[in-house]
Amino acid sequence: MKIFCSRIFLDSDYVQNKNKLAIIMLIMVSGLLQVNDTFAAQLKAGVAKVNITNTESAAFIRDSTYVKALVFDNGLTRVVIIAVDLIGLPNSFLEDVRGKLQEEIKIRPENVLINVSHLHGVSECSDIVQRTVLAVKRALKLMVPVRVGVGKGYEDRIMENRRLRLKNGKEWTIRHANPLPSDQEVTGTGPVDPELGILRIDKKNGEPLAVVYNFACHPYQGVSRTGTTAGFYGFASKVIENNLNNGTIVLFLQGFGGDIIPILYKDVNSARDQEPLGNMLGLNILQTLKKIKAAESAELKIIREIIELPMRSDFPQRIEALKTEETNLLKSLRGTSLNIKTFIPLYIKYNLFQDYPSYYSHMYLHEKMIGRHDLEGLDSENRRNMDKYLRNIYAMEELARIQENLSLLQEKQTQYEISANKTILAEVIAIRIGSFILVSFPGDVAVQIGLNIKKISPFEFTFMSGHSNGSVGYALTSQQYSGDAYEDTNCLLGPEWQKIYEDKVLEMLNKL
Repeated sequence: MKIFCSRIFLDSDYVQNKNKLAIIMLIMVSGLLQVNDTFAAQLKAGVAKVNITNTESAAFIRDSTYVKALVFDNGLTRVVIIAVDLIGLPNSFLEDVRGKLQEEIKIRPENVLINVSHLHGVSECSDIVQRTVLAVKRALKLMVPVRVGVGKGYEDRIMENRRLRLKNGKEWTIRHANPLPSDQEVTGTGPVDPELGILRIDKKNGEPLAVVYNFACHPYQGVSRTGTTAGFYGFASKVIENNLNNGTIVLFLQGFGGDIIPILYKDVNSARDQEPLGNMLGLNILQTLKKIKAAESAELKIIREIIELPMRSDFPQRIEALKTEETNLLKSLRGTSLNIKTFIPLYIKYNLFQDYPSYYSHMYLHEKMIGRHDLEGLDSENRRNMDKYLRNIYAMEELARIQENLSLLQEKQTQYEISANKTILAEVIAIRIGSFILVSFPGDVAVQIGLNIKKISPFEFTFMSGHSNGSVGYALTSQQYSGDAYEDTNCLLGPEWQKIYEDKVLEMLNKL
């Protein structure tokens, strides 16, 4: 500034021209005001939560479900992040909440991000919109000056990729609705994202006000007794809140975990219980929080884009291919003298006593000595029948999966046919809070896409928020469309969507 001012007074051309001098002084003052405003802005935040447990439909409530609201304001921009314990956004929920927030407290709709945890097995209360707006209003009233810090944790013990790679080049999804393929058919599994994204928000006196954590995994599995639970994220949040000061609120933001499930999801030897997984996750986050230092920052920015994504159009071909596979499997079925009652005892016996399954060894040796082979012949016949019976079982398991996939493809084909534009509009938001970067998508996104974006991002702390501001269903990588897994047949987006989205996200990140 000193150089610029000295030029004004030493250059005779500027001194002689009063109009030019006035313009320059105005520009200089305006610039100073803008810079001072930016640096003087104090980041404020407020947080609140409201219980949304549907007590009318829950026979047993293991732990409550919540809507949690976090509001940021730096004097120039106001951003609202809402986390809801639901499987998806109810009809018109996003529009209703945004409309009320704009009407009642003047919050711009494009500055509101609503993320659902994708919690299975619970239903929302009837006044969910009103309770959500109430949470935001409370958070707004409780705003205080804050410091923020960001960090990464690592957790790979509680989840697995549910897509199994098979010898035939296809993939199979681990689900309770379908049996698993035989062990001999499985050649590999897909990736996971073990990264924990953590945003720490402290009051000026150093007390934690709120914690936001981001992780990629379906929160279903339940607890040992059927009833309402917020999943392992609910248990994790409780562990964190109980170990911080009173009043700290913890928000979970679901990541890109469309193909990620809790570990040992198909275990039949122990009761399902997400609490141990949640405890592990919560304790891990607490350890990482200790290493995160909150600092002054006025950096707050939000970018919103609506992108047009193509629908897939290969439904007739996919349906025809599955019908052909179904026909071939039906033709592969063979008659056998066994049924389930006779097969199971034989199968156990012939696997426990492979050398002499039908009787004691001395009888086999006796027959061999006298030139007879009755027991060996019986064993050969039983093994042939068991092999045929097993092949029939495997064929029936594949037929069951094909039936479900056909139903899903036919449903998606109907949606495609009634669509006028054959495209899907998706809202994408990018938020920057200090060094914390959050990128959203309104769907159940494959974990690999999140890994891709983190790799290309110019920011160290970039995290993904799936199931945000809408729902377009499953969003796969372009390579996954031929896998014949559950997600492949339950996806309405065309494979081109991935490049369109990743290119748009990189553009948005560069603007942050």
